[in-house]
Amino acid sequence: MSQPLPNDYPALLADIKQRVRHAQTRAMLSVNAELIRLYWSVGRIIETSQQQEGYGTAVVPRLARDLCNELPEVKGFPNAISTGCWRFTVNTRV
Repeated sequence: MSQPLPNDYPALLADIKQRVRHAQTRAMLSVNAELIRLYWSVGRIIETSQQQEGYGTAVVPRLARDLCNELPEVKGFPNAISTGCWRFTVNTRV
């Protein structure tokens, strides 16, 4: 036979649920901030390389394709490169 739940069980459940959701939100924000730093950094590398080496715009789609092949487990990042990581850098100079 199961024991009855304590009177404060709903509050305990609510507290734990709130803590889990709060931690999930903090984790998502951390990931998003790190991705922004990564995109900015990669964009800066591409922009600098284009300026110093005179790369044409064809290098960017090739780079995105090669990264897809080299890092198949990474989703979305090569698309970010081909759609404008480096533009993000140029437009958000610090």
